[in-house]
Amino acid sequence: MEVLLILVAIIAIIIKSKKSLHMLQQNLYNENNRYIKWVVHNSNNFFSLELLIVLLVAIANVFLINDNTISVIINLVAIILYLIYIVKFKNNLKNEQVKKPLVITARVKRLIVTTSILYLIPLILVIVYKDNLLISHFLIFIFILFVYLNTFIILIANFINKYTLEKYVYYHFKMRAIKKLESMSNLKVIGITGSYGKTSSKNILADILNIKYTTLPSPRNLNTPYGLIITINNYLDKFTDVFIAEMGAYVRGEIKDLCDLVHPKYGILTRIGTAHLESFGSEENIQKTKFELIESLPLDGVGVLNKDDPKQVSYKLKNKCKILWIGIDNSDVDVYATDIKCSNVGTTFNVVFKGDKDKYLFETKLLGKHNVYNILASLALGREFGISIIKLQQAVRNVKQIEHRLELKKMGYFYQIDDAYNSNPVGSKSALEVLSMMPGLKIVVTPGMVELGAKEEELNREFGRQIASISKADYVVLIGKKRTIPIKEGLAENNFDMDNLIVYNDVKEAYNFIRGIKTKKDIYALFENDLPDTYNEK
Repeated sequence: MEVLLILVAIIAIIIKSKKSLHMLQQNLYNENNRYIKWVVHNSNNFFSLELLIVLLVAIANVFLINDNTISVIINLVAIILYLIYIVKFKNNLKNEQVKKPLVITARVKRLIVTTSILYLIPLILVIVYKDNLLISHFLIFIFILFVYLNTFIILIANFINKYTLEKYVYYHFKMRAIKKLESMSNLKVIGITGSYGKTSSKNILADILNIKYTTLPSPRNLNTPYGLIITINNYLDKFTDVFIAEMGAYVRGEIKDLCDLVHPKYGILTRIGTAHLESFGSEENIQKTKFELIESLPLDGVGVLNKDDPKQVSYKLKNKCKILWIGIDNSDVDVYATDIKCSNVGTTFNVVFKGDKDKYLFETKLLGKHNVYNILASLALGREFGISIIKLQQAVRNVKQIEHRLELKKMGYFYQIDDAYNSNPVGSKSALEVLSMMPGLKIVVTPGMVELGAKEEELNREFGRQIASISKADYVVLIGKKRTIPIKEGLAENNFDMDNLIVYNDVKEAYNFIRGIKTKKDIYALFENDLPDTYNEK
């Protein structure tokens, strides 16, 4: 009976470990204790009543070694409870919306091996002490305790690997990347950072520079040391003219570390805001961290800054490299945009370059004022790289829409403005402005903004006010009853018609709601932010 109990427990370990590994990966392998915070906020997902009873049963079994009948009954109860838990857990996984699936990388494989070893230790000892019932039953209890504490077993495995295997693996691949970069003396390296818009800016810049150069942007959101090392080793080749490195950070010094790795000569700073305020600790720390990129540039380097961003204008820069300023509200810059017009087919605007009295018309499929800023930064570097204005106009027309970043999609029964990747105070306001320009019936679907630390509640309340005052929305659909309370309060403060407010806990219901609207008008639905797996609300 013990053997059957262990086999069922192993099945529970497998399904629990997959979920735990998934969340560990999404939380950057516990960088800045992100995984621990997730465990604290989502304890109900793992510490179930069934597992607790199994644990108590295992304790009882230690003290009932002389009563074989009761021991068999106890083990049978434990097996049944495990099976119930497994069925419930798997059903929950089926209904759960996954933003990104678990990727079985080499690092995850190493974690699986280490985790397996940790679970095998008590089982091996059970075999060693099989003739001593007291010790073997106690070891089975330890094994079942490990099942119960699976989220922490995964954390321990991560800790072990981080300070043993991963250190060696990281150093090995880092040295490979450094040597590769050193061998490419003509490579132009551009760093991009900021609180918001890094990935959009990177993709836009790559599309524009590709008209003259062979350009490699770091894929997806590989903006950590590991991510850039993977990019350099696996994707960079002798035909690459320009390498664009997106640089992310959660604490001071992380951007400097990335710059020490890739040594950018050019840098773009998008916008500085309150993203990841919780991990940075203060807005001043965010500002100083983002400027680590510009301050790491060589004296003959070029930095691109936004003069409409007060946090960039006010910063006392400790570098004498060349600075190119862009702006929309400020015209006393090197490149600025005017006459911005947005529609359901894209955006048009005029651009003025410093020293040139002419205005040049640019057209793009992208939506939103913040994308105009991203294009302006790319134009500033494009001119620095010797690309003609005619070529730049052509390149901007061909810039591809960026997935989940104000991506306009026809969904059959409505137009979706998909801004679901990651919301922030600046981007969300821009998205609402875009929605307000659309003809037809307007809907906002959102779970609000996350990872904004102590300011999260107030910023979401302000977001609610902006939805009511800016978007001209006919309906608002909030996802997650508890965490969207501040948005609801903000809507009420600005006199939104609360009869047109709908709250669901599952975004799938929002699609069903939109499908059920009877109107002859075109429907435009802004999906602002996607509730990450780490914040799923049951």
